[in-house]
Amino acid sequence: MSSKFPVLYEDNHILVAVKPQNVPSQSDESGDESFQDMVRSYIREKYNKPGNVYTGLVHRLDRPAGGVMVFARTSKAAARLSRELAEHRLKKVYYAVLSGKVYDLPDEGTLEDWLCKDKERNTSRVCSPRSPGAKLARLRYQVLDRRDGCALVRIELETGRSHQIRVQFASRGVPLYGDYRYGGSKGTPLCLWAGELSLVHPTRKEDMTFKAPLPAYAPWNLFTLPGGTRRD
Repeated sequence: MSSKFPVLYEDNHILVAVKPQNVPSQSDESGDESFQDMVRSYIREKYNKPGNVYTGLVHRLDRPAGGVMVFARTSKAAARLSRELAEHRLKKVYYAVLSGKVYDLPDEGTLEDWLCKDKERNTSRVCSPRSPGAKLARLRYQVLDRRDGCALVRIELETGRSHQIRVQFASRGVPLYGDYRYGGSKGTPLCLWAGELSLVHPTRKEDMTFKAPLPAYAPWNLFTLPGGTRRD
């Protein structure tokens, strides 16, 4: 385990680790250390590798979100994992805490919208399918628990649009807890977590699934998970 983040798995081809919240997945205009930089430094120090260290970025998480990410350690692994992602064989499961009208939300369902991105403001919105740049966004969700005006949901993305989870739920009056950009509460961390990642190993062709426990702080610890496990 790195002192900065948990490493779930590593070999000569891939590294799977848990991105801390409020860390960019890759370098951006903020100039803050990115998770990709952290992983690169970890490999360099652990294996005493001078110079450039290859860490292929296969997918991203929003800066405020945390959870499981996979990095490729070779260009061949990067190409194969990127193909898995494009063909929807690399599966990601997210968990979120919703606020707002959570008791009006059906226990499970599919959300489908067209989204438009404002690159200058780095935001997205639900728009008409005829709008310039509109892209179809679809996800499936299941409510796992409701408590104290919040709901814990499990989410599987069928598309991967910018801020998709945040925008689709906010447009239905149930913004993510702590998501002040899209109508959630201010002053608390965004409650969005990449809890599970499933992939086919790029060289061994084995099915692999990695899980990162949900955060233990409020409001995550309000809920009872399937099987009766309480986040205390």
